[in-house]
Amino acid sequence: MDITSEQDDRFMAQALALAERARWHCPPNPAVGCVIVDRPGQVIGQGQTQPVGQAHAEIMALRDAAACGHSVRGATVYVTLEPCAHQGRTGPCCEALAAAGVGRVVAALEDPNPRVAGQGIAHLRAAGVQVDVGPGAARAREINLGFFSRMARGVPWVRLKVASSLDGRTALPNGASQWITSDQAREDGHRWRARAGAVLTGIGTVLEDDPLLNVRLAQATRQPPLVIVDSRLQTPPDARLWSVPDREVVIYAAATDDERKRALEAKGAIVVVQPNAHGKVDLAGMLCDLGRREVNELHVEAGFKLNGSLLRERCVDELLIYQAPSLLGEGSGIAAIGPLTALSEGIALQWYEMAQVGTDLRLIARVSGRATF
Repeated sequence: MDITSEQDDRFMAQALALAERARWHCPPNPAVGCVIVDRPGQVIGQGQTQPVGQAHAEIMALRDAAACGHSVRGATVYVTLEPCAHQGRTGPCCEALAAAGVGRVVAALEDPNPRVAGQGIAHLRAAGVQVDVGPGAARAREINLGFFSRMARGVPWVRLKVASSLDGRTALPNGASQWITSDQAREDGHRWRARAGAVLTGIGTVLEDDPLLNVRLAQATRQPPLVIVDSRLQTPPDARLWSVPDREVVIYAAATDDERKRALEAKGAIVVVQPNAHGKVDLAGMLCDLGRREVNELHVEAGFKLNGSLLRERCVDELLIYQAPSLLGEGSGIAAIGPLTALSEGIALQWYEMAQVGTDLRLIARVSGRATF
Protein backbone atom coordinates (compact mmCIF):
# COMPACT_ATOMS: atom_id res chain seq x y z
CA MET A 1 0.00 0.00 0.00
CA ASP A 2 1.28 3.47 -0.87
CA ILE A 3 1.36 5.75 2.16
CA THR A 4 -0.31 9.13 1.59
CA SER A 5 0.68 12.50 3.00
CA GLU A 6 -2.38 12.30 5.28
CA GLN A 7 -1.06 9.02 6.69
CA ASP A 8 2.40 10.57 7.05
CA ASP A 9 0.86 13.30 9.20
CA ARG A 10 -1.07 10.77 11.29
CA PHE A 11 1.89 8.53 12.00
CA MET A 12 4.15 11.50 12.68
CA ALA A 13 1.57 12.77 15.17
CA GLN A 14 1.92 9.46 17.03
CA ALA A 15 5.69 9.87 17.05
CA LEU A 16 5.36 13.44 18.33
CA ALA A 17 3.11 12.27 21.19
CA LEU A 18 5.87 9.83 22.20
CA ALA A 19 8.41 12.66 22.05
CA GLU A 20 6.23 14.78 24.36
CA ARG A 21 6.32 12.04 26.99
CA ALA A 22 10.09 11.64 26.65
CA ARG A 23 10.70 15.23 27.82
CA TRP A 24 10.20 14.14 31.42
CA HIS A 25 13.21 11.86 31.56
CA CYS A 26 15.55 12.37 28.59
CA PRO A 27 17.48 15.67 29.22
CA PRO A 28 20.06 16.61 28.10
CA ASN A 29 19.25 14.50 25.03
CA PRO A 30 16.53 15.83 22.72
CA ALA A 31 13.08 14.32 23.21
CA VAL A 32 12.42 12.09 20.20
CA GLY A 33 9.61 9.71 19.30
CA CYS A 34 9.69 6.99 16.66
CA VAL A 35 6.97 4.88 15.01
CA ILE A 36 7.62 2.05 12.51
CA VAL A 37 4.88 1.21 10.00
CA ASP A 38 4.82 -1.84 7.74
CA ARG A 39 3.77 -1.81 4.08
CA PRO A 40 0.09 -2.60 4.82
CA GLY A 41 0.09 0.53 7.00
CA GLN A 42 0.13 -1.04 10.46
CA VAL A 43 2.25 0.21 13.36
CA ILE A 44 4.71 -2.57 14.19
CA GLY A 45 7.06 -0.80 16.58
CA GLN A 46 7.39 2.39 18.55
CA GLY A 47 9.71 4.00 21.07
CA GLN A 48 10.94 7.20 22.66
CA THR A 49 14.24 8.56 23.94
CA GLN A 50 15.31 6.90 27.19
CA PRO A 51 17.25 8.51 30.07
CA VAL A 52 20.71 9.76 29.17
CA GLY A 53 23.13 6.99 28.29
CA GLN A 54 20.33 4.62 27.30
CA ALA A 55 18.73 3.85 23.95
CA HIS A 56 17.44 6.48 21.53
CA ALA A 57 13.90 6.40 20.14
CA GLU A 58 14.82 4.55 16.93
CA ILE A 59 16.54 1.74 18.81
CA MET A 60 13.59 1.39 21.17
CA ALA A 61 11.20 1.15 18.20
CA LEU A 62 13.37 -1.48 16.48
CA ARG A 63 13.48 -3.48 19.72
CA ASP A 64 9.71 -3.17 20.10
CA ALA A 65 9.13 -4.52 16.59
CA ALA A 66 11.56 -7.39 17.16
CA ALA A 67 9.94 -8.25 20.51
CA CYS A 68 6.57 -8.55 18.74
CA GLY A 69 8.06 -10.74 16.00
CA HIS A 70 7.78 -8.16 13.22
CA SER A 71 10.25 -7.72 10.39
CA VAL A 72 11.05 -4.07 9.63
CA ARG A 73 12.50 -4.77 6.19
CA GLY A 74 10.95 -2.30 3.75
CA ALA A 75 9.04 -0.54 6.54
CA THR A 76 8.59 3.21 6.96
CA VAL A 77 10.09 4.86 10.03
CA TYR A 78 8.62 8.09 11.42
CA VAL A 79 11.01 9.93 13.69
CA THR A 80 10.68 13.44 15.12
CA LEU A 81 14.37 14.33 14.63
CA GLU A 82 16.99 13.22 12.14
CA PRO A 83 18.56 9.90 13.25
CA CYS A 84 21.93 10.58 14.84
CA ALA A 85 25.11 9.84 12.88
CA HIS A 86 27.78 9.94 15.57
CA GLN A 87 29.08 7.77 18.35
CA GLY A 88 28.13 9.48 21.58
CA ARG A 89 26.86 7.80 24.71
CA THR A 90 25.15 5.38 22.29
CA GLY A 91 25.81 4.27 18.72
CA PRO A 92 24.58 5.94 15.50
CA CYS A 93 20.87 5.36 14.93
CA CYS A 94 21.15 5.92 11.16
CA GLU A 95 23.44 2.87 10.91
CA ALA A 96 21.02 0.74 12.94
CA LEU A 97 18.09 1.68 10.68
CA ALA A 98 20.06 1.03 7.51
CA ALA A 99 21.27 -2.32 8.82
CA ALA A 100 17.70 -3.30 9.68
CA GLY A 101 16.70 -2.82 6.05
CA VAL A 102 13.98 -0.20 6.44
CA GLY A 103 12.71 1.22 3.16
CA ARG A 104 11.86 4.78 4.10
CA VAL A 105 12.54 7.27 6.89
CA VAL A 106 10.33 10.31 7.48
CA ALA A 107 12.04 12.83 9.78
CA ALA A 108 10.32 15.94 11.09
CA LEU A 109 13.52 17.98 11.28
CA GLU A 110 17.23 17.87 10.63
CA ASP A 111 19.30 17.60 13.80
CA PRO A 112 20.92 20.98 14.66
CA ASN A 113 23.80 19.24 16.43
CA PRO A 114 26.91 19.96 14.29
CA ARG A 115 27.95 16.34 14.85
CA VAL A 116 24.84 15.27 12.91
CA ALA A 117 23.51 18.17 10.78
CA GLY A 118 22.36 16.13 7.78
CA GLN A 119 24.91 13.34 8.08
CA GLY A 120 22.31 10.87 9.35
CA ILE A 121 20.10 11.60 6.35
CA ALA A 122 23.07 11.32 3.98
CA HIS A 123 24.08 7.95 5.45
CA LEU A 124 20.56 6.56 5.04
CA ARG A 125 20.28 7.75 1.44
CA ALA A 126 23.69 6.31 0.62
CA ALA A 127 22.37 2.97 1.94
CA GLY A 128 19.41 3.16 -0.45
CA VAL A 129 16.82 4.32 2.09
CA GLN A 130 14.30 6.91 0.92
CA VAL A 131 14.35 9.90 3.29
CA ASP A 132 11.73 12.64 3.48
CA VAL A 133 11.96 15.61 5.87
CA GLY A 134 9.27 18.00 7.04
CA PRO A 135 6.03 16.50 8.38
CA GLY A 136 5.41 17.74 11.94
CA ALA A 137 8.37 20.12 11.84
CA ALA A 138 6.81 23.01 13.79
CA ARG A 139 5.65 20.86 16.69
CA ALA A 140 8.89 18.86 16.72
CA ARG A 141 10.88 22.07 17.03
CA GLU A 142 8.70 23.31 19.90
CA ILE A 143 9.20 20.06 21.78
CA ASN A 144 12.96 20.52 21.59
CA LEU A 145 13.16 24.32 21.66
CA GLY A 146 15.81 24.19 24.39
CA PHE A 147 17.97 21.72 22.47
CA PHE A 148 17.79 23.92 19.35
CA SER A 149 18.68 26.95 21.48
CA ARG A 150 21.74 25.27 22.96
CA MET A 151 22.95 23.98 19.60
CA ALA A 152 22.46 27.31 17.79
CA ARG A 153 23.19 29.89 20.52
CA GLY A 154 25.21 27.93 23.06
CA VAL A 155 22.76 28.82 25.84
CA PRO A 156 19.54 27.29 27.21
CA TRP A 157 16.04 28.44 26.42
CA VAL A 158 15.20 30.49 29.53
CA ARG A 159 11.66 30.28 30.86
CA LEU A 160 10.72 32.58 33.76
CA LYS A 161 7.82 31.23 35.82
CA VAL A 162 5.67 33.51 37.98
CA ALA A 163 2.49 33.06 40.05
CA SER A 164 0.64 36.34 40.47
CA SER A 165 -2.68 38.00 41.19
CA LEU A 166 -4.64 39.70 38.42
CA ASP A 167 -2.93 42.99 39.32
CA GLY A 168 0.51 41.41 39.03
CA ARG A 169 1.35 40.89 42.70
CA THR A 170 3.54 37.93 43.61
CA ALA A 171 3.54 38.55 47.38
CA LEU A 172 2.03 40.85 50.00
CA PRO A 173 4.12 43.61 51.60
CA ASN A 174 4.79 41.24 54.53
CA GLY A 175 6.15 38.59 52.15
CA ALA A 176 3.16 36.22 52.26
CA SER A 177 2.76 34.43 48.93
CA GLN A 178 1.53 30.91 49.73
CA TRP A 179 -0.66 30.36 47.95
CA ILE A 180 -1.78 32.93 45.39
CA THR A 181 -2.69 30.34 42.75
CA SER A 182 -4.62 27.07 42.91
CA ASP A 183 -3.47 23.51 43.60
CA GLN A 184 -3.97 22.71 39.93
CA ALA A 185 -1.72 25.57 38.84
CA ARG A 186 1.02 24.48 41.25
CA GLU A 187 0.81 20.91 39.96
CA ASP A 188 1.03 22.19 36.40
CA GLY A 189 4.08 24.21 37.39
CA HIS A 190 5.75 21.05 38.62
CA ARG A 191 5.28 19.53 35.17
CA TRP A 192 7.26 22.42 33.71
CA ARG A 193 9.95 21.91 36.35
CA ALA A 194 10.08 18.22 35.51
CA ARG A 195 10.90 18.79 31.84
CA ALA A 196 13.58 21.41 32.55
CA GLY A 197 17.29 20.86 32.20
CA ALA A 198 17.76 22.85 35.42
CA VAL A 199 15.76 24.99 37.84
CA LEU A 200 17.20 28.41 38.76
CA THR A 201 16.54 30.60 41.77
CA GLY A 202 18.26 33.41 43.66
CA ILE A 203 19.74 33.67 47.11
CA GLY A 204 16.90 35.98 48.16
CA THR A 205 14.35 33.23 47.59
CA VAL A 206 16.55 30.69 49.37
CA LEU A 207 16.95 32.89 52.47
CA GLU A 208 13.35 34.14 52.62
CA ASP A 209 11.39 31.01 51.69
CA ASP A 210 13.79 28.10 52.34
CA PRO A 211 12.23 26.22 49.39
CA LEU A 212 12.88 22.69 48.18
CA LEU A 213 12.42 23.63 44.48
CA ASN A 214 12.19 19.98 43.54
CA VAL A 215 9.68 18.10 41.39
CA ARG A 216 6.90 16.68 43.54
CA LEU A 217 4.97 14.54 41.09
CA ALA A 218 4.41 10.82 41.54
CA GLN A 219 5.35 10.11 37.92
CA ALA A 220 8.61 12.10 38.01
CA THR A 221 11.69 10.02 37.24
CA ARG A 222 14.41 12.66 37.70
CA GLN A 223 15.20 15.77 39.71
CA PRO A 224 16.58 18.57 37.52
CA PRO A 225 19.74 20.24 38.84
CA LEU A 226 19.19 23.31 41.01
CA VAL A 227 21.05 26.48 40.06
CA ILE A 228 21.42 29.30 42.62
CA VAL A 229 22.56 32.85 41.86
CA ASP A 230 24.37 33.68 45.09
CA SER A 231 26.92 36.48 44.71
CA ARG A 232 28.34 36.23 48.24
CA LEU A 233 27.92 32.49 48.87
CA GLN A 234 25.22 32.97 51.49
CA THR A 235 23.39 29.69 50.82
CA PRO A 236 22.96 28.07 54.26
CA PRO A 237 24.48 24.58 54.62
CA ASP A 238 21.34 23.61 56.58
CA ALA A 239 18.82 24.84 53.98
CA ARG A 240 16.02 22.47 53.03
CA LEU A 241 17.19 22.35 49.42
CA TRP A 242 20.02 19.98 50.46
CA SER A 243 17.47 17.36 51.54
CA VAL A 244 16.51 16.49 47.95
CA PRO A 245 18.37 13.25 47.11
CA ASP A 246 20.23 12.65 43.86
CA ARG A 247 20.09 16.28 42.76
CA GLU A 248 23.04 18.34 41.53
CA VAL A 249 23.32 21.86 42.94
CA VAL A 250 25.32 24.52 41.06
CA ILE A 251 25.97 27.86 42.79
CA TYR A 252 27.15 30.91 40.83
CA ALA A 253 29.01 33.48 42.91
CA ALA A 254 30.66 36.83 42.25
CA ALA A 255 33.49 36.45 44.79
CA THR A 256 35.29 33.64 46.53
CA ASP A 257 35.00 33.10 50.25
CA ASP A 258 37.16 30.02 50.83
CA GLU A 259 35.47 28.98 54.07
CA ARG A 260 31.94 29.28 52.68
CA LYS A 261 32.99 27.65 49.42
CA ARG A 262 34.42 24.65 51.26
CA ALA A 263 31.26 24.34 53.38
CA LEU A 264 29.02 24.33 50.30
CA GLU A 265 31.25 21.94 48.41
CA ALA A 266 31.12 19.64 51.41
CA LYS A 267 27.34 19.53 50.84
CA GLY A 268 28.01 18.45 47.25
CA ALA A 269 27.59 21.82 45.53
CA ILE A 270 29.48 22.87 42.43
CA VAL A 271 30.60 26.47 43.02
CA VAL A 272 31.32 28.62 39.97
CA VAL A 273 32.79 32.09 40.52
CA GLN A 274 31.68 34.27 37.60
CA PRO A 275 31.57 38.00 38.44
CA ASN A 276 30.58 40.90 36.23
CA ALA A 277 32.07 44.39 36.36
CA HIS A 278 29.65 45.45 39.11
CA GLY A 279 30.45 42.72 41.61
CA LYS A 280 27.37 40.65 40.80
CA VAL A 281 27.08 37.33 39.00
CA ASP A 282 27.61 37.63 35.25
CA LEU A 283 24.20 36.32 34.17
CA ALA A 284 25.00 36.07 30.46
CA GLY A 285 28.23 34.24 31.28
CA MET A 286 26.27 31.94 33.57
CA LEU A 287 23.96 30.98 30.71
CA CYS A 288 26.96 30.17 28.51
CA ASP A 289 28.35 27.98 31.27
CA LEU A 290 25.00 26.21 31.67
CA GLY A 291 24.98 25.61 27.92
CA ARG A 292 28.36 23.93 28.26
CA ARG A 293 26.83 21.83 31.04
CA GLU A 294 24.21 20.63 28.52
CA VAL A 295 21.22 22.45 30.00
CA ASN A 296 18.60 22.81 27.28
CA GLU A 297 15.73 24.48 29.17
CA LEU A 298 16.36 26.67 32.21
CA HIS A 299 13.27 27.06 34.39
CA VAL A 300 13.48 30.19 36.58
CA GLU A 301 11.57 30.50 39.86
CA ALA A 302 13.02 33.53 41.59
CA GLY A 303 12.07 36.81 43.24
CA PHE A 304 11.27 40.11 41.55
CA LYS A 305 14.86 41.40 41.88
CA LEU A 306 16.54 38.52 40.05
CA ASN A 307 13.63 38.35 37.60
CA GLY A 308 14.25 42.00 36.82
CA SER A 309 17.99 41.50 36.37
CA LEU A 310 17.44 38.59 33.98
CA LEU A 311 14.91 40.57 31.95
CA ARG A 312 16.98 43.76 31.86
CA GLU A 313 20.02 41.83 30.65
CA ARG A 314 17.95 40.13 27.94
CA CYS A 315 18.54 36.69 29.38
CA VAL A 316 14.86 35.60 29.28
CA ASP A 317 13.17 34.02 26.28
CA GLU A 318 9.74 33.21 27.65
CA LEU A 319 7.46 34.03 30.58
CA LEU A 320 5.21 31.36 32.10
CA ILE A 321 2.67 33.20 34.24
CA TYR A 322 -0.07 31.68 36.38
CA GLN A 323 -2.54 34.46 37.10
CA ALA A 324 -5.11 34.09 39.86
CA PRO A 325 -8.53 35.80 39.71
CA SER A 326 -7.77 38.04 42.68
CA LEU A 327 -6.61 41.58 43.43
CA LEU A 328 -4.00 42.07 46.16
CA GLY A 329 -3.21 45.77 45.96
CA GLU A 330 0.22 46.64 47.27
CA GLY A 331 3.02 44.09 47.31
CA SER A 332 5.87 42.65 45.25
CA GLY A 333 5.58 42.69 41.48
CA ILE A 334 6.71 40.25 38.82
CA ALA A 335 10.03 41.93 38.07
CA ALA A 336 11.98 45.02 39.09
CA ILE A 337 12.74 46.58 35.70
CA GLY A 338 11.98 50.27 36.27
CA PRO A 339 11.45 53.04 36.72
CA LEU A 340 10.96 53.73 33.03
CA THR A 341 10.50 57.18 31.52
CA ALA A 342 8.79 56.11 28.28
CA LEU A 343 6.45 53.30 27.32
CA SER A 344 8.85 52.36 24.52
CA GLU A 345 11.44 51.36 27.13
CA GLY A 346 9.29 48.45 28.27
CA ILE A 347 10.10 44.85 27.37
CA ALA A 348 7.85 43.91 24.47
CA LEU A 349 6.29 40.46 24.53
CA GLN A 350 4.26 38.32 22.15
CA TRP A 351 1.47 36.08 23.36
CA TYR A 352 2.15 32.44 22.60
CA GLU A 353 -0.46 30.48 24.55
CA MET A 354 -3.33 31.02 26.98
CA ALA A 355 -5.21 28.32 28.90
CA GLN A 356 -7.24 27.92 32.05
CA VAL A 357 -5.67 25.72 34.73
CA GLY A 358 -7.96 25.17 37.69
CA THR A 359 -9.30 28.58 38.62
CA ASP A 360 -6.26 30.37 37.17
CA LEU A 361 -5.01 31.43 33.76
CA ARG A 362 -1.73 30.08 32.38
CA LEU A 363 -0.18 32.67 30.10
CA ILE A 364 2.89 32.05 27.97
CA ALA A 365 4.52 35.10 26.40
CA ARG A 366 7.77 35.27 24.47
CA VAL A 367 10.17 38.18 24.37
CA SER A 368 9.86 40.03 21.06
CA GLY A 369 12.82 40.47 18.79
CA ARG A 370 14.79 37.43 19.88
CA ALA A 371 17.11 36.06 17.21
CA THR A 372 15.65 33.07 15.42
CA PHE A 373 17.50 29.78 15.45
